[in-house]
Amino acid sequence: MAIMITDECINCGACEPECPNTAIYEGGIEWSWAGGTTLKEVTLPDGSVIDATEKQEPVSDEFYYIVTEKCTECTGFHEEPQCAAVCPVDCCVDDPDHRETEETLLEKKVFMHGE
Repeated sequence: MAIMITDECINCGACEPECPNTAIYEGGIEWSWAGGTTLKEVTLPDGSVIDATEKQEPVSDEFYYIVTEKCTECTGFHEEPQCAAVCPVDCCVDDPDHRETEETLLEKKVFMHGE
């Protein structure tokens, strides 16, 4: 599964530097696949291929957000999700809409970092 940031977020930004996948962005900020990864291009679910540096629409305009497709719950890096560990208001929680096995999370890590 992935982690999500709830609307209880106080926009402190403590979570952002902790993410080894650069999957956390400030509200309103565009994101890219390449940020914090070794990716050069990405094949999307529809089969199209995009440049990994291409800017993507923000997931939220109000609060910090986590890009689900880049979140590995810190699997392969840490014992627990670091965003949740440092969040002062406990708003980094499991996303019930995006459940993934540990194997899938490790595959995402390898996909993004080549390790």
